[in-house]
Amino acid sequence: MTDSELRTADLVSRYGVMTKETMPQLACTTHKNWPVRNDHCFQRIVLDTVCEGVWYDHLPRPAYKHLSHKQALQAVDLCNDIIAGKANLVALNTQSLKWRGKLHTHRTGG
Repeated sequence: MTDSELRTADLVSRYGVMTKETMPQLACTTHKNWPVRNDHCFQRIVLDTVCEGVWYDHLPRPAYKHLSHKQALQAVDLCNDIIAGKANLVALNTQSLKWRGKLHTHRTGG
């Protein structure tokens, strides 16, 4: 394994720990007003944001095995920003749901 592959693997591992353990634990044990609690939701939001669209339209499954070094770094940075409150998880979740066609806005009037 080359140094760049190892570094990418390390980043992917950090992303996995943050989305599967750290963020769900924080969502359940702190007073954060996060719209999601489950690991797969954090993964969806982070990957959709990194891919700027529905992640599986951009990456083969499983996504973590196909992240580029740049994408893995972006994912880790975004997780850190969410945890630190520097990124708005509510807005990121809303955008992810919009990309997926799962968010319907209610219009009034005609």
